[in-house]
Amino acid sequence: MNTRNIVVMGVAGCGKSSIGKLLAEALGARFIEGDSFHPPENIERMRAGIPLDDASRAGWLANLAEQLRQARADGRAIVLACSALKRRYRDVLRQGDPELRFVHLGGEAELIAARMRERSGHFMPESLLTSQFADLEAPGADERAIAVDIGAPPEALLRQILATLK
Repeated sequence: MNTRNIVVMGVAGCGKSSIGKLLAEALGARFIEGDSFHPPENIERMRAGIPLDDASRAGWLANLAEQLRQARADGRAIVLACSALKRRYRDVLRQGDPELRFVHLGGEAELIAARMRERSGHFMPESLLTSQFADLEAPGADERAIAVDIGAPPEALLRQILATLK
């Protein structure tokens, strides 16, 4: 299997970090948590229940694109957990790696909301889930994306992703 940079994307609470870590381990790639690159003002906005706009995401996305560019230049693969909700956000990420692949974790809002209620220590409140779904533009057929339904257990999702990447 040709290891390449991959973004695990989707709305808050869909399991990007969990699946991303499993995928990175399976591929022998480095895992990067995209949320850790948000500036403090973005974190505070989200913590306060204020959705981010395109302007507040711009620097964050540019920074993530640079992480992808550097990994590609160094010949190292990374798996990046990043919402990448809109096509234009994914376009920014592709500026860092034109061969970038996406894994879109999709699921029902009720299931994701329940998962968000169960997690602790995350800044993103459940109240922002509606805005996340409103912003979500599913990847188009030309975007080199794999769509998976998060209703399956993580190990089954990983098997599905790996089989599709082959």
